Amino acid sequence: RPLMPVRPARAEDASAIAAIYSHYARNTVITFAAQAPSAEHYARQIASGAYPFLVLEEAGQVTGFAYAGAFRPHDAYRWDVELTIYLRQGQEGRHAGRALMAPLLALLRRQGFLLAYSCVTLPNPRSIGLHRHFGFGELGVFPRTGYKLDAWRDVIWLQLALGSHDAAPAEPTPFSALPREEVDRILAAARE
Repeated sequence: RPLMPVRPARAEDASAIAAIYSHYARNTVITFAAQAPSAEHYARQIASGAYPFLVLEEAGQVTGFAYAGAFRPHDAYRWDVELTIYLRQGQEGRHAGRALMAPLLALLRRQGFLLAYSCVTLPNPRSIGLHRHFGFGELGVFPRTGYKLDAWRDVIWLQLALGSHDAAPAEPTPFSALPREEVDRILAAARE
C-alpha cells in the first residue's frame, strides 16, 4: 500500500515538532533529553538547509518528523549522518515511521552521504523493527549508558551503508542546494 505523504519541514512546523518531541522528553526513555528544544531551535535547524528535515502531515496536522544531522563534528565524518524520527503519540503501528524513513534515506543518498547511524534506547522493538526493515545492522549495545526515569538504560547503535566507499568521495550536496522538483520526485517515489 502507498505510504503517507511526507514533505520538507517549514518554519511554521516548529511548534508542532517541539510538542511531539516534548512528550518523549518528559515521559519516556526513548530520548535521554529531559526537556524538548524550543520551537525556535527547530525553526533554526529547518532553516539551516544542510540536511533533510521532513514532516508527515495528515489532515493539516504534523503527526511525525524525521531529520538527519552531523554524526560527529570532525571533518572526516562529513559523509556520515545520524537520524532522528519521532511520531506523535498514538501514530505508532500505521507505517508512519516507514513513510518518513524511506524518503529521508533516499534524499541522503542523493546528497552523497555514505553512512547513516541511529541510536535507540532499549527496549524499543518498534524502532528496532523499523531500522531492520530498511537494512540497518547492529553495531553494538552500550549498557547502562544513560540514567533516566529512575533507572540505567542501554542503547543500541545501528548503521546503514548509503553508498560505496570504493573511491575518494565527492563532497555531500547540501539539502537546500537540491532542486525542489527533484526533492518532490524523490518524496513521491518513496511513497510507492
